[in-house]
Amino acid sequence: MTTFWSTWICVLTIGSLIGLTWLLIGTRKGETKGSTDQTMGHSFDGIEEYDNPLPQWWFMLFAGTLVFAVGYLILYPGLGNWKGILPGYENGWTGVHEWEKEMEKADAKFGPIFAKFAAMPLEEVAKDPLALKMGGRLFASNCAVCHGSDAKGAFGFPNLVDNHWRWGGNTDTIKTTIMGGRMAAMPAWGEMLGENGVKNVAAYVRNGLAGLPLPADSSVDLHAGQQAFGTMCVACHGPAGQGVQAMGAPNLTQPAGFIYGTSLAQLQQTIRHGRQGHMPAQTELLGNDKVQLLAAYVYSLSHDATHEGELALDKKQ
Repeated sequence: MTTFWSTWICVLTIGSLIGLTWLLIGTRKGETKGSTDQTMGHSFDGIEEYDNPLPQWWFMLFAGTLVFAVGYLILYPGLGNWKGILPGYENGWTGVHEWEKEMEKADAKFGPIFAKFAAMPLEEVAKDPLALKMGGRLFASNCAVCHGSDAKGAFGFPNLVDNHWRWGGNTDTIKTTIMGGRMAAMPAWGEMLGENGVKNVAAYVRNGLAGLPLPADSSVDLHAGQQAFGTMCVACHGPAGQGVQAMGAPNLTQPAGFIYGTSLAQLQQTIRHGRQGHMPAQTELLGNDKVQLLAAYVYSLSHDATHEGELALDKKQ
């Protein structure tokens, strides 16, 4: 806060307290002493107001609020850049700093537990019930909004409980994905292929690679689609359409890996306009130790058949 605004706040605050004190004392001095039959000279529906002084408790209560205000402004921040005389408010008194203090307490309490699991091999962490429970809660707080509370994904977000991994499903790759995030890019081919080319390639991917049936009224050229695929798509998805994990290109022979849908219309939309997928990095938000637990939990989803029972038990608790 600049000096001008700090001074402005101090002048307004202190000036208001002085003015209220003067008003309280000034009106008290002009009051009639004791009870009187004299009225204020006005009436409403025959009711007149007597010119009696205010009760003593009212005056003391008002004076007490002024004393409290002065004491508060001395002890705590409140007058511009004044930090107060109590320790702990050197950086101001805001919700941000209160949150930081709570995080420091939590790190002191739970930090050794996180550090213990961070020093273990990730495969071993994935077998520890306490680690899985902690990882599950981290998942619910940070990942469920995209991948779902059951981790089975949603439109545009992969299913984490099966074995279809775009970037790889081993422990190191999973942790790398969570730590640094991923940026996937499926280019738009509509202009290069043309509308008929888009339909042919989509049909080839659905039927020739994934083995899914085409609509009965579909009039496409699968051979032309295969040739276009070999020219445009093989660099990322491979000659057999089985994908390249180093590039995040999905295996097109497995319909379960089609996170944007398997229908002919959805495949055409993907090929025509492309897709842009972004997995945000969690390093700054969670740090290495928490990501270790989260990665172990995600790894366990497709390697531990009992994880669904553990999820149900955790929800009951």
